Amino acid sequence: MDALTLATVYEVIRQPLGKILPEVSAALAPLVPHVDAAELATHCAHSPFKTLGGTDLLTASELAPLLAAGVPGTPWQGRATIGGREREVLAVTSHATRRGAVLVLVREDGAAPADASVLAAAQALWDVVTAHFDRFAKEAVPGALARSRTAADTRARVIAELTASHAAALSGVLGVLRSRALDDTTARASATDLAASALIEMRAEQRRDREVAEEPAPDAFERLAGELRPLLRHSKVRLELGAPDSTRSIAADVAHSARAIVRSLLLVVLEQDSVRRVHVGWQLTAHELRASIRDDGAGALAPCDLGAGTVRDRLDVLGGRLDTDVVPGWGTTITAVIPLSTPEAPVEAVHPLTGLGDREVQVLQHLAQGHRNRRIAEELHISESTVKFHVANILNKLGVDSRGQAAALFHAAA
Repeated sequence: MDALTLATVYEVIRQPLGKILPEVSAALAPLVPHVDAAELATHCAHSPFKTLGGTDLLTASELAPLLAAGVPGTPWQGRATIGGREREVLAVTSHATRRGAVLVLVREDGAAPADASVLAAAQALWDVVTAHFDRFAKEAVPGALARSRTAADTRARVIAELTASHAAALSGVLGVLRSRALDDTTARASATDLAASALIEMRAEQRRDREVAEEPAPDAFERLAGELRPLLRHSKVRLELGAPDSTRSIAADVAHSARAIVRSLLLVVLEQDSVRRVHVGWQLTAHELRASIRDDGAGALAPCDLGAGTVRDRLDVLGGRLDTDVVPGWGTTITAVIPLSTPEAPVEAVHPLTGLGDREVQVLQHLAQGHRNRRIAEELHISESTVKFHVANILNKLGVDSRGQAAALFHAAA
């Protein structure tokens, strides 16, 4: 990293995650002059694609092939489709994160290729940055996790809505173009091919986006296993692993958090002198990930020994919980239960009288006092037929069959 000072690198990684790309761009600009920079990194579940915005229409789908074809440690220079046209780029790939990360610098047409020392400096800086990304993802700090979870769900919902909308539109076009009422078969066939290709590309882009924001459960567990084995390499405790039997994908923030929680809990379990065997397993249900740690110790772990620090904070953010089953003399089973989707905010109870108009509330007040229609009419200076009309509306809106039931609701809500 001779071309970059340690002070420069430190200045880059000390920034908030959302501001690191501009700092990387600024650090490399004297070495590799460029007009735009973009990254596609899997550390961030809700925003894996970032750009400085100088190149119009630059998309994540244009960076995905560069990430897939990139070789870590070997920056690539050449022409690639960026912003809808061929541009000179420098692509730097690192595999410090879960599925890699690529930094793309968009250069002026005709820019001279960077020399080997510059490429080495760019690679070293990007490796440090992506390792920094991965540390944040592994630690799953509760505050950042909460923001990630909210943004990830919003992003997923928007993507789903846009995909459904575009699919419906293109399906409609296909339906029209396939109609036998059209005589120009050549034009119809050509337009059908175009629309079908657009549908295929849109679905492929959705799959690419899902691959970045999600992680197959077996892969996520295998990463956890790789992190746990070194902890027990020289220990008397035998580690047994129970991988999930489901191949479904889970949100990246759930996977990161589950690994962090299991690591923290395992360290607590290993503090028991009586433990000789520990089983770590994941199970997926329709709505939850259940990450369990079972030991063969004395069964003396108290609930207060668990969940210290950020474990319970992480679970609170995810709407999860920690279950403990202690059997004296036989061991302890700790299970972190994590919902696979964001917990819905509690729905506030609707006041039973909310749907009534002012006059209807006045009539209901009299009903609650046991007044008959004639007295209600006299008190409110309206006709009896109007009272009957209001009473019928009240019963209908409250979903009750009698004046007595309506009165009971009024008293309950008072």
